Amino acid sequence: MRAFFIAAFLCCITFAPAARADDPVRTAQSLIEQQIEAFLHDDAATAYSFAAPGIKALFPDKDSFFAMVKKSYQPVYHPGNYAFGKSSAIDNGAVVYQEVLITGTDDKDWTAIYQITRQPDGSYKINGVQILSKTTSEGI
Repeated sequence: MRAFFIAAFLCCITFAPAARADDPVRTAQSLIEQQIEAFLHDDAATAYSFAAPGIKALFPDKDSFFAMVKKSYQPVYHPGNYAFGKSSAIDNGAVVYQEVLITGTDDKDWTAIYQITRQPDGSYKINGVQILSKTTSEGI
């Protein structure tokens, strides 16, 4: 009987990541968290790896991408605190909009609205971020 419970537990652990990958919102949130962590550690290569092909076409290398983020997206680059707000998955999860409420290191509040898109291989990438200098969300 004990072997059955151990086997059942191992099956749950083995298949848990696959179940999570089926949830576009959770996947989007995970990507955002991982990219923010990369920014916080000044890891340009990892941060760049989450960018969608359209972003990579505009910024063809990690250094130009990182410079753009540092200059234009400071609240995302080094947030003081952040929390996920509203989210919306459309077109059967092909596109996810995720609101991120950010308090910057300067104590100013921001709202970042991420667009995450499913790629042809089934993975998800960050396709764009809009930064608003207020924490109210509209349109998600």
